Amino acid sequence: MADRLYFVIPCYNEEEVLPETSRRLQEKMHALMKAGTIKENSRVVFVNDGSKDRTWEIIEELHQKDPLFSGVNLSRNRGHQNALLAGLMTVKDHCDMAISMDADLQDDINACDEMLEKYYDGCDIVYGVRSARKTDTAFKRNTAQGYYKLMNRLGANMVYNHADYRLMSRRALQGLSEFGEVNLFLRGIVPMIGYPSDVVYYERAERFAGESKYPLKKMISFAIEGITSLSTAPLSIITDCGIVIFLFSIVMLIYSIVRYYMGKTVAGWTFLSVSIWLIGGMILLAIGVLGEYIGKIYLETKSRPRYIIEQYLDADDGFQTKKERRPGAPEKS
Repeated sequence: MADRLYFVIPCYNEEEVLPETSRRLQEKMHALMKAGTIKENSRVVFVNDGSKDRTWEIIEELHQKDPLFSGVNLSRNRGHQNALLAGLMTVKDHCDMAISMDADLQDDINACDEMLEKYYDGCDIVYGVRSARKTDTAFKRNTAQGYYKLMNRLGANMVYNHADYRLMSRRALQGLSEFGEVNLFLRGIVPMIGYPSDVVYYERAERFAGESKYPLKKMISFAIEGITSLSTAPLSIITDCGIVIFLFSIVMLIYSIVRYYMGKTVAGWTFLSVSIWLIGGMILLAIGVLGEYIGKIYLETKSRPRYIIEQYLDADDGFQTKKERRPGAPEKS
């Protein structure tokens, strides 16, 4: 028996690509329905992450023309990860499985066929993994591969070359809802759920239209977010460096005493000045790393909502207004 599928597509200033994205998704969904792979009441949900262009207007037009399309409008821009989570948490009680992907058509829509096969074979999570990075620049390709290797060395159980193109069953979505952290990095959180999983390989295409929403500055910020959200290894590294420097300082103390009794105290001035700069730089770096973690603790203790939904368009539920409440947070009267 076929199950109900929801596609969840976070969107930020995607007016140029949305018409083509919706057309391809419409064709794919109708083909899957005709083949009996998914139910007739399956949906495509576009999540508008506070776009400044006509993205939400286009989503409303699509919804009016075809009930296949639904829309979630966030009250303001909350970032890709929060927008994706908002969509997944909105549909988790209405679908049997959900597939998340970006709106830029770089992810191969046809890869969902194999994802569905693996889902029906018993997998709760199916990761879309890039088989190659031909469309990336050499710099982006090498830094991305280095980042995945670094994350795994730091103890984060990430799927290599996987972004946010994945299928999750309702059970997996319920498991995801148990994670209440404000600092989201879904690529690292989803593998923690632990249900049966598999991968599907596909070739990533060029962006169909519009500009990338992840310039170098945002990529670096996203990388730091992932490291500090998933691993405390940088704190351990600071401790190890402190021990090494302490041991080295003892050696330098013995060296300085020996030089003093030899009457050669002027020698080594350059080495001493370099050492001061080095230790000073490491202290500032250590304070910066500690500040990153303290900042995250500060945000977590505030328990602010990760997103607020202003409007939800769906053929079954009509207009809804919802405010997400973190698990364990007190109800407000």
